[in-house]
Amino acid sequence: MADPDCHHLSKAEIAAWSPDRTPPPLGDFAGPLRRRLKETDQWTGDQVAARHWAIGCVSLEVTQRCNLDCTLCYLSDHAEAVKDVPLTEIYRRIDMIYRHYGPNTDIQVSGGDPTLRKRDELVAIVRRISDMGMRPSLFTNGIKATRDLLHELAANGLVDVAFHVDMTQQRKGYDSEQDLNALRAEYVERARGLGLSVFFNTTVFEGNFAAIPEIVRFFRRYADVVRLLSFQLQAETGRGVLRQRAELITQNSVAAQISSGAGTALSFDVPRVGHPKCNHYAICLESNATLFDLCDDADYARAVIARMAGTPLDRSSRWRVVATLARELAKDRGMWLPTLRFVARKAWQMRASLLAARGRVNKLSFFIHNFQDAERLQYDRCLSCVFMVATAEGPLSMCVYNAKRDSEILKPLTIDTAGGAQQWHPLTGAVTSAKKIETTSAALPLKRLKGRARRRADRQRNLAPLAAD
Repeated sequence: MADPDCHHLSKAEIAAWSPDRTPPPLGDFAGPLRRRLKETDQWTGDQVAARHWAIGCVSLEVTQRCNLDCTLCYLSDHAEAVKDVPLTEIYRRIDMIYRHYGPNTDIQVSGGDPTLRKRDELVAIVRRISDMGMRPSLFTNGIKATRDLLHELAANGLVDVAFHVDMTQQRKGYDSEQDLNALRAEYVERARGLGLSVFFNTTVFEGNFAAIPEIVRFFRRYADVVRLLSFQLQAETGRGVLRQRAELITQNSVAAQISSGAGTALSFDVPRVGHPKCNHYAICLESNATLFDLCDDADYARAVIARMAGTPLDRSSRWRVVATLARELAKDRGMWLPTLRFVARKAWQMRASLLAARGRVNKLSFFIHNFQDAERLQYDRCLSCVFMVATAEGPLSMCVYNAKRDSEILKPLTIDTAGGAQQWHPLTGAVTSAKKIETTSAALPLKRLKGRARRRADRQRNLAPLAAD
């Protein structure tokens, strides 16, 4: 639904929106985002962006290829034809991310599906990110993310693994979201015991909106391993054959569905993560498969947000997270009594579950990501974006990047070789001194086409015999 009060970017404005080419002064990594949040009136007391981190996350696309053909997809018609960017260029982009956002930055190693990259290169990419003091996350559909691979990646510094599983992926043999729970359970077990924070992503569309409560109820049983569930609202972002979302799918309606599955009303307004039209976030405590809203006291939550500003949390260990929180809150005597009251109230609220679970408590968070339609981008949301993509020229808002993805992935890249600077061409993988590049997919074979491009090719192929007659 269009917002008449917002300035929507024209095609010319989208084309002119450039990556951030200038890193901030050393030590002021959060400064640029803080200034953008102030400019768009999003710098509030419950805002964690630019307080807890310089950027929410940066997507590092290590391949454009994917082994699924989702009905909702942000990739372009050219994605399957684009060769993997050279490893030296990936390293350069990792260095660029560090210069812009500093240590403890969360980097999504993504694609396409990153597991289609050569294994030794994928391991090297994760290790490079970790060695620089940043946090690598693997974003995958899970098909090739074997336990052996996850074990090796974890040994080389992987912090998180995010599995994307839902009905838009058209996986053979799975006819409903409930059927897919068997696959979700398999993926959970692949990652169990590896010291990884496990996330699950679900694209929300009309075909699975009603299943959201059941998905949440399913994961309540796996909160000892799974840390976050992300629900990404359908948007017209790329090559997927599904288009405009149904009117019933809104941030509020999805939040209500999540709360229904959680068995309790969740506070999706505190903390705030970037722009509220883009992101909503809720945090729960789990004990005995029962969920309890952690931020039901908004005033106390805001006080903790302010006190914890700039303090990194180690997601790989719940005990280190608790220890860090306790240590930081103990430094402020003004927080002692409110914290004691909060802990006592929460313990009383959870008493029956704590007894049944012998005191075991886990954290399970929920994230609602409202991607924008590629041709309806709103200026203030793009300006205050906390989800960036590492392009060849610098970080760029994910929604802006999606709106002009072809112009980014089809650019020839200048890379250093033994013979000096050369041009790497995305559609051929050739390294030459020539700068011209072919950007049409008209001659691509059918196996290189997906989504709308494949449907068009199939339709044309089926009509060809009729034309001959």
